[in-house]
Amino acid sequence: MNRNAAVSVLLLCIALASVVVGVVHLIRRDRAALVEQFAAERTAQVDAAAREVSDALDDAADDLRFAGELLSRPGSVTEHRRELLALLEVVGQFKAIVVLDALGQSRFTIVDRRAGSAVTRGAVSTSLTEKAREALTRAPGDILTSLPVAAAAPGDWYRIFATAYAPGEDGPGGALAVLVDTEAFFAPLKLVTTQPEVRLLLIGTHGLPIRASAPTLLEWVNRVDLASDAVPGFATLLRRLRAGERGTVRLPEGEAALLGLGAADAIAAYTPVRMRGGPFWGVALFASTEELRAHERGVILRVALGALLVTFFLVVFGAYVIIASRRALALQESRRHADQLAHLHEKTQKILDNIPTGVLALSADGHITAVNQALRERLPPTAVGASLRESFPDAPAAVVDRLESLVKEACATERVLSLHGEPLPLFGAEGQYRIHAVPLERHDAEVRVLLVVEDLSDVHALESQLLRAEKLATVGILAAGIAHEIGTPLGVVRGRAEYVVGKLGAQHPQAAGIQVIIEQIDRVSRTIRQLLDFSRVQPVAVRGVALGALLHGAQELLHGEVERRRVRLEVEVPEELPPLLAEPDQLQQVVLNLVLNACDACEPGGTVRLAARLEAPGTPGAWSGVRLTVRDDGCGIPPGSLNRVFDPFFTTKKRGQGTGLGLTMVAQIVRNHGGRIELESEPGQGTCVTLWWPVTPAPSEERHAV
Repeated sequence: MNRNAAVSVLLLCIALASVVVGVVHLIRRDRAALVEQFAAERTAQVDAAAREVSDALDDAADDLRFAGELLSRPGSVTEHRRELLALLEVVGQFKAIVVLDALGQSRFTIVDRRAGSAVTRGAVSTSLTEKAREALTRAPGDILTSLPVAAAAPGDWYRIFATAYAPGEDGPGGALAVLVDTEAFFAPLKLVTTQPEVRLLLIGTHGLPIRASAPTLLEWVNRVDLASDAVPGFATLLRRLRAGERGTVRLPEGEAALLGLGAADAIAAYTPVRMRGGPFWGVALFASTEELRAHERGVILRVALGALLVTFFLVVFGAYVIIASRRALALQESRRHADQLAHLHEKTQKILDNIPTGVLALSADGHITAVNQALRERLPPTAVGASLRESFPDAPAAVVDRLESLVKEACATERVLSLHGEPLPLFGAEGQYRIHAVPLERHDAEVRVLLVVEDLSDVHALESQLLRAEKLATVGILAAGIAHEIGTPLGVVRGRAEYVVGKLGAQHPQAAGIQVIIEQIDRVSRTIRQLLDFSRVQPVAVRGVALGALLHGAQELLHGEVERRRVRLEVEVPEELPPLLAEPDQLQQVVLNLVLNACDACEPGGTVRLAARLEAPGTPGAWSGVRLTVRDDGCGIPPGSLNRVFDPFFTTKKRGQGTGLGLTMVAQIVRNHGGRIELESEPGQGTCVTLWWPVTPAPSEERHAV
């Protein structure tokens, strides 16, 4: 080692020695702060355990009050006995129940079949009866507890809880007492005392210590009145425990040694354990600060060892440099292989990204390790490394559970499992998907299974359109036949009815009834004409139509109808919109039908809003044209009817107020013009109909006035 290295090592050792001395000085100076922190930790520890015990006692008290509520309800003794027997089966800590009436007379007694023979002794039954009679003097719901029942079982855990219950519909009320095994309630305190340096002191509801306490502390509780001067801190703590107070007490080294807590100062954290509507227990945890002293010595030792380790690491580092140079060639060869693997991985990733079907890879623990391009755009940016539930945040929990079950079953059976064309709302909106879970080799935990997601929504939509077109064609043939067969007889009937009215005169008593016949025949004739218009495939002579002028003209036409219905009609159309490619009268018919339907859905004071804007294509192949929306704040459409509103003869209006052909004609006109119609509705929130209409490619436009 050269001189510079020796000087560096010497300076390093001096620095390490300075750090050790400084750390020791700070530890000694801040010992009081460490003791306070130690006391705070013990306080938090006893508070946490006491809360758990208090919750368990509250649950037992609630079960006891629930039993009183059962007894307050109408019912026979047999029914009440069966109900309380079921409660004994459910609450394992309840061993026996005695029920008294309001006069203190026994109604019945129930003993848990799992309880020992000691519970059935007469002394236990007498204690239960006496405690129940004592509860009759208290308000219903108040919980009384007894001293430990030694006749039931050895130890201090068997106690009697008693409460009165309010009068019911068929009785004056009464009281009940329950023999309770409280050992399980205080289990959290036992867990705390598993640490060797911690001692437990538990004071019962009557101020007497429980034998679960540490033996030395239990002995000093029994003799503290005679030797309080020897342990003044312990005597003070005992008084506060019995008074139900909370806090900490620091016991000096001499007093801690007398109490059997070690040769160092001790910290006692104490708190009451309260039962809602009942008494309280006192709990205290004693812990010696000897561990803090050992901690100080350990820190000093660790700092010294750290200095030695630094020296050792300097020597090792020199040896490592020599070994590392020899391994450089091996590393270069490994890097070449790694580059080849990276190239293969990149090629595989490109192939997966260009597959139109979504593919994601899952690890053995169910986390996503890779996603191809088809799914990456639809999943959150944090999908890689997340679980399926986190990667599909818009999907219902039941759908994600099905995917997880499919993956687990595929891995367990080592075969491909699929969901074929099911409607699944994976990305919020419901769509048709075919999903395959493909298990891979077990040795690669990084990619254990592939989940292939095929989106069949467009195929399903095409199928729906073909079915609708077939249905419309059938309706058209039917409409033509009905019009031909019914139109002529209706004309004859109407003519005869007019002839009869003319003969009888307007003042004849039967004239009004015959006039009703004529009006109804006219109504049927109008429906037949609508059917004929629907069934005829009319040629569309399209030309450029200014949408703003057409919408404002429709607003003028509907002005009287809107005022009659007390609905506000708003029109918002930009002036720079290009002309639409449409047949003017048919476009006007579409707008009028949609606005009238929106007005029908609104209550007086509602609003119907017409708006239009130009949609430029964001991506190649996307829709470009004018987007026209008709929105209302009316009653909305039930979810079950959304897929049927464009079907012929389907209407949600009352009988006689609509034929169900208006929206069907609108959809047919829109399709004939090469447009698209969409419908969104929520019950109670309103409806929005969106028309996507093509624009004229020519720069010139033709103004159309309605």
